[in-house]
Amino acid sequence: MASAKRNTVRVGILTVSDTCSRKEAVDKSGPNLKKLAEDTSGLDGVVVATGIVPDEISSIKETLLEWSDVKELDLILTTGGTGFADRDVTPEATKSVLEKEAPGLAMVMLMGSLKITPLAVLSRSVCGIRKKTLIVNLPGSLKGSQEWFGFAQPSLSHAIQLLKGERACVKATHKELADTGPQTINMVSNLPTVSPHGHHNCQKIRHHDVEKVARRPRDSIYPVIPFKDALKIVMDNAPVLPSEVVDIKDALARVVAEEVKAPISLPPFRNSIKDGYAVLASDGPGVRQVMNDATAGDAPDLELLPGHVIRITTGAPIPKGADAVVQVEDTELVEEADDGKREVSVRILSTPTAGQDIRPIGSDLQEGTMLVIPGTKLCPPELGLLASVGITKVKCHRRPVVGVCSTGNELTEPSEKLPPGHIYDSNRITMLATLLELNVPTVDVGIAPDTVQATKEVLLKAASQSDVIVTTGGVSMGEKDLLKYVLSEELKATLHFGRIFIKPGKPTTFCTFEHEGAKKLFFSLPGNPVSGIVTFNHFVLPCLRRMMGHADLHLKRIKVRVQDDLKLDPRPEFQRALLDWQSPEDGVPLASTTGNQISSRLISMRQANALLALPPRSDEQPTIPKGSLVEAVVLRL
Repeated sequence: MASAKRNTVRVGILTVSDTCSRKEAVDKSGPNLKKLAEDTSGLDGVVVATGIVPDEISSIKETLLEWSDVKELDLILTTGGTGFADRDVTPEATKSVLEKEAPGLAMVMLMGSLKITPLAVLSRSVCGIRKKTLIVNLPGSLKGSQEWFGFAQPSLSHAIQLLKGERACVKATHKELADTGPQTINMVSNLPTVSPHGHHNCQKIRHHDVEKVARRPRDSIYPVIPFKDALKIVMDNAPVLPSEVVDIKDALARVVAEEVKAPISLPPFRNSIKDGYAVLASDGPGVRQVMNDATAGDAPDLELLPGHVIRITTGAPIPKGADAVVQVEDTELVEEADDGKREVSVRILSTPTAGQDIRPIGSDLQEGTMLVIPGTKLCPPELGLLASVGITKVKCHRRPVVGVCSTGNELTEPSEKLPPGHIYDSNRITMLATLLELNVPTVDVGIAPDTVQATKEVLLKAASQSDVIVTTGGVSMGEKDLLKYVLSEELKATLHFGRIFIKPGKPTTFCTFEHEGAKKLFFSLPGNPVSGIVTFNHFVLPCLRRMMGHADLHLKRIKVRVQDDLKLDPRPEFQRALLDWQSPEDGVPLASTTGNQISSRLISMRQANALLALPPRSDEQPTIPKGSLVEAVVLRL
């Protein structure tokens, strides 16, 4: 009993919050920390003091001094006031009472939190010692304070033993650490690392045995990385594919790999802009004899004589000697022959000028003019332009072949009868149709059942037929979510990231591996239909565009004005929206969300032509007010 009493850790929980101190808000973090401190195995904590103070240095400092100097607590946990707001002063108050700082504790909490959210860098937590009291600053939110406490907890008991001078306990702890050293090192080596180039490296993470369901992680073992970091990783791993010669009849939507210049001028000869008469401008108006006719497609060796005209059609070569064309509307018939089949003479009613209605050689296009540059997408106008100068073959970047696969025991082909508990597979159809619209060759790999062997076989089949493999489903935290395991453990792929700080699409996964001597790219997208579409547009589409040599890699972003108040999520969110281009007076389209934003609601995508790119929620900005300008990703016009 004496030993237990000696080892008990006396804890104080101090909540720092203006609103909670005024009873305008309920303190949730403090009571939760009390429960954690008293229930956490190995800490043996007993909370003997709790309090709530406003965000004022004097109030915080007074409480810390009382609890450390008078009550002589072993551990003080503060929650709140560690951010960037004007009144976030807990770190400053804490530093003012510390005799020694403990930066290692603050660092281990920050590193742990960064694996969950990149916004952890905004916390300014301070840890340190006053007399024999350890003081630890935690964030103010329930979730943040619980997570940070969890990261610090393994070190707290040992730190307090050192402060209390319990040498026997300290020696026992060191012996335990020495005995478990290899395991500890192994745990550290399995944590995600960051490469010298800033890329998040997940390939060292080791999965549990997927057959042992009860031992599966309750939290994801993958760090959450920022959207921009994830996109950069994808683009850095997307190779621009080599070129191949393509017939222009098959080149629609292909991307040019080299400069193409005009081999001839357009037009290649002087020709008439109008139907009428080729004349000498110096002859002026009056009656003229009709020598002959010149029609488009003919190249007669004609030479116009003074006082005469030659009938001519649009596009026909200009006869020698002629320097103007008078349109038929500015003439009248004087004499005909052969029962109207031949004109003998006509009257020119207007006064022509030299060069009138004649298209000179090269007036449309000079020989050597640049027609298309590398990165140009060949649309109908570009193809018509190439054909107009006689070019029938062009070098284009090879298109990646994309294999598309859905995963899940619950999925049924839309053509089959729906068994109980099943749903029809819409993701695969959506992805294949999107790729067809982009003129990207595809392989329909089908539906993979939720078993390790079946998933492995389907992925290997896809890899043997494709450059890029896109799967949906099987990447979250369910016991049948096997994609990450199969990719990293069975296929030994390099898993670059397994979670992204966005909504929807957080569990999006990207990896690469060598198969049959070629690098394969895997995108494992979430199974919810909207999540799949959103992440496809933001990650798969730019990757494919880069591989195909496009100059513009990303969807167009514009400013829009929101029609309603929008509640922000803790994560950056892409909300489906319909843009109204007709109503605005200032040229900025109006944006209305398409209703319930749950990621399973596919009909919300059918109505949407844009995604609103909303920032994460903060204390300073919990909502986007109606009428505000936000950025939108345009899906279609």
